[in-house]
Amino acid sequence: MRLLAMLSIVLAACSSQVPAGPSQAAVGVKVETVAGGLEFPWGMAFLPDGRLLVTEKAGRLRIVDTHGTVSPPVAGVPAVDYDAQGGLLDVALDPDFAGNGLVYLSYAEPRGNGTNATAVARGRLVEAGGDARLDGLTVIFRQQPAWESHHHFGSRLVFAPDGRLFVTTGDRYRGREKAQTLDNTLGKVVRINADGSVPADNPFVGTSGALPEVWSYGHRNIQGAAINPATGVLWTVEHGARGGDEINIPRAGRNHGWPVITYGRDYSGLKIGEGTHKAGMEQPVHYWDPSIAPSGMLFYTGNLFPQWRGHLFIGALAGQHLAHLTLDGDKVAAYEPLLTDLEERIRDVEQGPDGALYLLTDSDEGRLLKVVPATGG
Repeated sequence: MRLLAMLSIVLAACSSQVPAGPSQAAVGVKVETVAGGLEFPWGMAFLPDGRLLVTEKAGRLRIVDTHGTVSPPVAGVPAVDYDAQGGLLDVALDPDFAGNGLVYLSYAEPRGNGTNATAVARGRLVEAGGDARLDGLTVIFRQQPAWESHHHFGSRLVFAPDGRLFVTTGDRYRGREKAQTLDNTLGKVVRINADGSVPADNPFVGTSGALPEVWSYGHRNIQGAAINPATGVLWTVEHGARGGDEINIPRAGRNHGWPVITYGRDYSGLKIGEGTHKAGMEQPVHYWDPSIAPSGMLFYTGNLFPQWRGHLFIGALAGQHLAHLTLDGDKVAAYEPLLTDLEERIRDVEQGPDGALYLLTDSDEGRLLKVVPATGG
């Protein structure tokens, strides 16, 4: 099993068509377990005091303190459809969290008759007497239409520098053709205000037949997203089918091609769509073939690893590694799989206030890990 995993990593490095980057050994890191016993943790967000909010896909929100103690479940979390890829997914803090205490959650929302869809809700985090709850929970976004599927919810939440909220969605697997039409939010990046209203400068506001919250389209299943601090622009990473995982820069109104163009093939081995290029459709910044199953995305800005400042890190599920990408502007100059010896599915990656990298591993005994320099740190 390990041989197959390592082989897939080697193939991914070859097919990504960029040279190898600086080696993990040259940087010198060690991995510490901060907390364990988490049931399929999915997303995390640092509170101002250094504690972490962590979601568990089964429908629990936890607070992990700086000593690694995991709290009882936070009350007031929305009901979720927990099955396969569905459940409680990402978590983000309001840009003015210090003033308003608002926490945002994305999740698979049950809609009745076996259907579900991605939704986003927000509530105010209140802590008293050792307990925590979300007050005034309000749904601010509902993906349309609902679908009878337990796959491809997308679901990363990213606040832009202007305070707008980006929500990534998936095509729900069986609804992939809808990723190319604008009358739905399947296979889209959505841009909304913090209260769920639609910004007046969204690209399809006033377009007949288009939902105004759509920012970009033609996506398959975006499970990683982050703002590039060098430009203030959103980057995303999405799952391909059998190959064709993509890093994209989803600018306003752009069509990223799925399922018309892709670098992957269907799970049956058959061709998908028309090929890899088509006029009017965007090319990815980078792609993997075979797939590494990317999830979680971070631009590193800290001081703990100065040699990594400005580099991009992405968790790999099937690839069981931390993808390290060196950038040259909007291009990937080098790619290197890190932490392959962990043999863990890495679901999310964040930078802590201490400059360390924090990872969530995807299992029923999931862990919160901390990556620091091998000496010091």
